[in-house]
Parts: sequence; structure tokens; C-alpha cells
Amino acid sequence: MNIDQLCINTIRMLSADAVQQANSGHPGMPMGDAAMAYVLWSRFLRHNPKNPHWQSRDRFVLSAGHGSMLLYSLLHLTGHNISLDDIKNFRQWESKTPGHPEYCLDCGIETTTGPLGQGFATGVGMAMAEKYLSDMFNKPGFPLLDYNIYGIVSDGDLMEGLSSEAASLAGHLKLGKIIYLYSDNKITIEGTTDIAFTEDVAKRFDAYGWHVQHADGEDLKGIEKAIAAAKKDKSRPSIILVRTHIGFGSPHKQDTPDVHGSPLGEEELKLTKQNLGWPQKKFYIPAQALRQMRKAVPKGKIEESSWRSMFRNYAKKYPELAKSWDTITTGKLPEGWEKLLPVFTPADGSIATRSASGKVLNAIADKLPHLVGGSADLAPSNNTHLKKYADFGAAKGGRNIHFGVREHAMGAIMNGMALSKMLIPYGGTFLVFSDYMRPAIRLAALMETHGVYVFTHDSIGLGEDGPTHQPVGHLSSLRAMPHLYVIRPADANETAIAWKLAIRDPKRPHALILSRQNLPVLDRKKYGPAEGAEKGGYVLLDCKGTPDIILLSSGAEIHPTLAAAEELQENGVKTRVVNMVSFEVFEQQTAAYKNAVLPLKVEKRLAVEAAATQSWYRYVGLRGDVIGIDRFGASAPAKILFEKFGFTKENIAARAKKLLRT
Repeated sequence: MNIDQLCINTIRMLSADAVQQANSGHPGMPMGDAAMAYVLWSRFLRHNPKNPHWQSRDRFVLSAGHGSMLLYSLLHLTGHNISLDDIKNFRQWESKTPGHPEYCLDCGIETTTGPLGQGFATGVGMAMAEKYLSDMFNKPGFPLLDYNIYGIVSDGDLMEGLSSEAASLAGHLKLGKIIYLYSDNKITIEGTTDIAFTEDVAKRFDAYGWHVQHADGEDLKGIEKAIAAAKKDKSRPSIILVRTHIGFGSPHKQDTPDVHGSPLGEEELKLTKQNLGWPQKKFYIPAQALRQMRKAVPKGKIEESSWRSMFRNYAKKYPELAKSWDTITTGKLPEGWEKLLPVFTPADGSIATRSASGKVLNAIADKLPHLVGGSADLAPSNNTHLKKYADFGAAKGGRNIHFGVREHAMGAIMNGMALSKMLIPYGGTFLVFSDYMRPAIRLAALMETHGVYVFTHDSIGLGEDGPTHQPVGHLSSLRAMPHLYVIRPADANETAIAWKLAIRDPKRPHALILSRQNLPVLDRKKYGPAEGAEKGGYVLLDCKGTPDIILLSSGAEIHPTLAAAEELQENGVKTRVVNMVSFEVFEQQTAAYKNAVLPLKVEKRLAVEAAATQSWYRYVGLRGDVIGIDRFGASAPAKILFEKFGFTKENIAARAKKLLRT
């Protein structure tokens, strides 16, 4: 067989052997998609296997993450940091080759995929990052950032609603750097695709404004021609419908659901190797195939070296831009940005934390040009618009992104932008609609990307819109997610600190939980300094000696809690108020600090929050109590709702006294 076919069959059999050894996995897609993946990686993909962090590399997204062995085989064969032993440890404890790809740039894995549709939409975010950053840095003769986003997507990806949201926006924005290969293999887990998926995909994407082509999955020249044509079309994202055959080469399982999510089996694997003219050896890699694939190493080194030479000349001609490049790419923050954070006083009057957030964003925007974002059609309501800056559009990558009513796509696109490692994306919607974003938020937390969710209208304070729009279980739900930091400020100054925390910490996403209703600016001469919020939880109001009771709260409910505490103190009850701005940040503090704020010997604790009570029991314990909402809300003015649900000074004080009597 010729060298191309030898390489393709190496990818197929390496993948099938790994799945068989693990006795778990999805061999069908790697076997069916090997040819088109080989053409893409050997003839188009610009990457340096020895430096996968090179900023101007092309990105490859395996949206159909169940076919992870395809990616691992490509990475190993082209010289990335995936060894043959890693391949042999597929799906095993602490291996670099888990069942679905997990973000590991050192390994060459650009993003976590597996939940279908996520990779498709993340790639759209990657293209938006490229557009914004190239507008920011590129100059005539100096294309510092000029890369494509390639991907392999599946039937399952295209069935998910997320891909529709993302494809619609990508077409609207004319993101010509996207080139997706659609593996049209006609098979799903339950049978052939026509049991549930009979739409005309080509017409659908044509309607979205995409460049649509067709190719045969074994026609290397046809695939090459289609990718080349896609690269030439700079004004439209491209999708190539490639007719592939799941489990290609398997005598009995090709084109059947049996090869989707189960090993071939030893006998069928043997017959497949025989059918493809392959030696009956496990993990066999022909020397010729390895030499061919490893050409990616010197090629990538030359491409990056040429780019670095260009950058040196760029730095001489545009020193200020080069300095900005260095600051952003190294993860530094511009000196003095924190001094721009606004300071609010009680004399300023009451202000909703959503409004304070907007003031903070606009105050720091000039100093942080890589802070980019917008809203899912709610910018006037959640105050995410940067007043001095242009919109992100088809012609130019401005700073204000109109995501449209596409919350799920917004979350996944933010992931793609954050994975540039140059941008800090933010996205705003009502807290109740975080449900629509949750799969993307979860992947952000898993990858520990640097993004900020601006969730406004955080409680029954939303008022007359009623229980359909009033979040109840959302705070507990988000707090339960590992690596996501949830911050709920009680006033405007704490909102500024919330942004400070979110921007300073590049290792995880942050969710800012903000009020619709106006809240007083706390008098810091009377209460603890706002800087205490940087610890996550802090003493806002204290008493002399050991408290009889500790009241804990967050956000808007801090204010009636403070009023109740002052009444209790006037009645001789030694009361402490602890503002739990962020559970996650508080848990990062030392044991000594946490014990000082919440002394173990004070067991009478009452938490107050207009949300589900579940997450508070870790702090109030078995002898404590929670005033919360463990039912859905109601439609009425906010003031009435807070009264009816017991978030008043009188009820909080009464519940505290009752707790002290038990």
C-alpha cells in the first residue's frame, strides 16, 4: 500500500488496539474518520508538536469526543507529548488518554470534548478570539495571529441544539476561519440516523450562511480539494459533509451501531487486520508511517521559527503593541488596573449590584483591553455593555458581543475565547438562565478556564415576573460545581471586589451573582471593611466577647440580617453577622481564619438567603437553622415577596430567638 494508506491504517489500527486493550471505548469513529483526519493533519494543520503553546498555531477540535483515540493516535504519531505507553493506557487511572479528550495543551489537546455540541460551539469561540486578537495586534505585513479552527463533528453534535445556536451566530459573524469536517456516517447508537435525523444538513448550514461542500471519506484528493476551497473562503465558516463509514475495514461491523461504543472483539479485530492487510501485532506502527507523520516536527519548528523572526521585526516597529502582547500572553495584568475600581459611599444612595457591576466594567475597560464580552440579549438589563467600545460584528472584532438569545452557545463560546489564553471573556444573563448554560459552565470548571459569568436578577427580588424567572435552587447548584467560584456581593463596593477577585484569578471561572433591586451601600465606618470580601467570608458586625449566635447571609439579604442583628444586640443578645460573599473563596482561607470567623464553640447559627437552603448546612451545622426558600417563588412586587417569605428584620430576629431557646 502507498504511504498515505499506510499512515491511515496505522491510525485505524492503533485506535482499535487501544480500545480493545481497554475493553472499553469507541473504535468506529477513529476507523471511519482516519482518512480525512490524516489529510487535514498532514497537509493543512499548522502546529509545532514540540511547542503546542505557540499562539499562532491552528486549532483542532475533536467535537465528537467519543472518538478520542483518533486524536490520541494523531498526537502520538505527529510527535506531541503522547507516548505509545499513554496509548496503551487508554482509559486507565491517571493516564493522559482518558475516555474523552480533556484539555491538556502540553499534550496538544486544545479543549475538553465529549458532551456533544460543546466542541462545535467552543470552536466558534476560538474563531471569535482569533478575530478580536488579530484586529488588536495584526499590522500590514505582520499577521501575528492568522490561524484556522479545524474540527471534526458528528451526527450527534449536529443534533444537539447547542450546535444550532453556535452555527447561527458563526454564520451571522462570517467567521471564515472555521472549517469543520462533518463525519456523515449515518449511524447512531440506536441504529441508523434516519430513525431520528432526516433533515437536509447542507441546506440547514447554507441557510445559516456557511460555505457547504461534500466529499467522500476515502477520497483523499477530494477531501484535500474541499479543505483548500474552504480556506480560500474568508467570508463564511465552512462545513464539509464527508460521507464516512463507521468501523471502516471491519468485515462484520462496518456501518453498524455495534462498532460505535464497544471494542471490536479479538476475533473481529483479527479479521479487520487481515482485511486491511495489517500484521497481527498489537500497537504496530510501521517505521515508514512514523517517519511520514513525524515530518510534522521539523515542519512545525520551521513555521514557528519563521513566525518568531517576524515577531522580532514587529516588536521593533510596534514596541508598545509588543509590550501589550507580552503582558497578555504571559498572563500579567496591567500595572495599576485595580486603582481604577470605583469606590462607593452611602451618600451615593442605593444601587443594584448589577448596576454597580456595569460601572466597574466601564471603569476598568480601558486598562484591560483583553476583557471582552457581552450578553444573551440582556445587556441593558445586566449592564454588560462597554460604552466607549464598538460591537463585535462581521467586519470587526469589537469588544461588545451580542450573543443573541443563545445562553448555551454563549457559555461554550466563552470557553473557546478563554482557551486563547489571551482573553478574559464575560457573559451576562439572568441567574435563572444559568440552567441553559450549565453544560458549558461545567466544562469551563473542568478545564479551569478564565471566564466571568454575570448572573443578575438573583432571587425573588426579581419581583412580578414570577417563579418562572426567579432562581431558587441555582445558588446551591452552582456552589456544588467543583472549581467554579460563586460570588454574591452585598453592595456596590463588594461588587467591585467581586470583579477584582474574578479578574485576578486565571485558574477558574467565576460566577458573579447580582441583584436586580437597589441595595444600600454599607457604611464601612459602622461595619467591617469591604476588603473582607476578598476572604470570601468575613465578620461584618460583631459583639463583645463570644457571640451567643452567629447570623450568616449573602447578597441582598445581608441588609435585613444586619437590622435584625442590631435589634438582637439592643436586647442583650451577643450577635455576630458573617457575610458569606463566596463559599469557595472562604474555603481557601487558613483553618485559623475560618475558625476565627466561625468559632466552633458557637453552635447557634442562623443563615439567611433568598434561595434553597441546602448549601448552608455546611456552616450552620445540626444545631443551626436556615431562612431560605425551598419552594418556587411567586409573582408580586419584590417588597411583598421578601415579607411573605420571611426576609424581614422582624422574622430574622424572631427565628434567632427561637433558635437560642432550643
